[in-house]
Amino acid sequence: MARIIAGSHGGRTIAVPAKGTRPTTDRVREALFGRLDHHDLLDGAHVLDLYAGSGALGLEAASRGAERVVLVEAARTAAQVCRDNVASLGLRDVVTVVDRKAESYLAHPAAPSAPFTLAFVDPPYDLGESELAAVLEALVDHLSSDDAVVVVERSSRSPEPVLPPGLALWETRKYGETALHLLEVPAHDHPQA
Repeated sequence: MARIIAGSHGGRTIAVPAKGTRPTTDRVREALFGRLDHHDLLDGAHVLDLYAGSGALGLEAASRGAERVVLVEAARTAAQVCRDNVASLGLRDVVTVVDRKAESYLAHPAAPSAPFTLAFVDPPYDLGESELAAVLEALVDHLSSDDAVVVVERSSRSPEPVLPPGLALWETRKYGETALHLLEVPAHDHPQA
């Protein structure tokens, strides 16, 4: 079990798949969402959570005011855990679960009326750097052009992700074995706080 840290569903527990996923720890989620809250990136956000696992990142965003969340998870059992978590939290009006590979989801054209302002990319640590680069390149077309932020979670021993045109590194934060690479659309300038 994991828990929603803060927001309208703070303290509520969520299920995690029995195997095949690597849930982001509460400590890392708390630090990440504190950072995102500090920059007012959650209220009204349109969120994409790729490689969702239990859906913890997207569900945390929904709890903290995201307007729309899409959880993308290819593993059938993990996608069912996401659906169960969405139902138990009463978030069906905000959160959609798509059981498809991230690459397949991104291959479809983005809806021009509702681009994502925040995306979480938390693939298995053994996903190759070239595969991650391809996912990030495909993701750019699904992002809002002026204010989108992408959070890539990797092993702290992995190299910095190779970024496509359209994304720039904002900052990297390391928490033990976990590295969070915060990326942004280059036109958007975040104050360093």
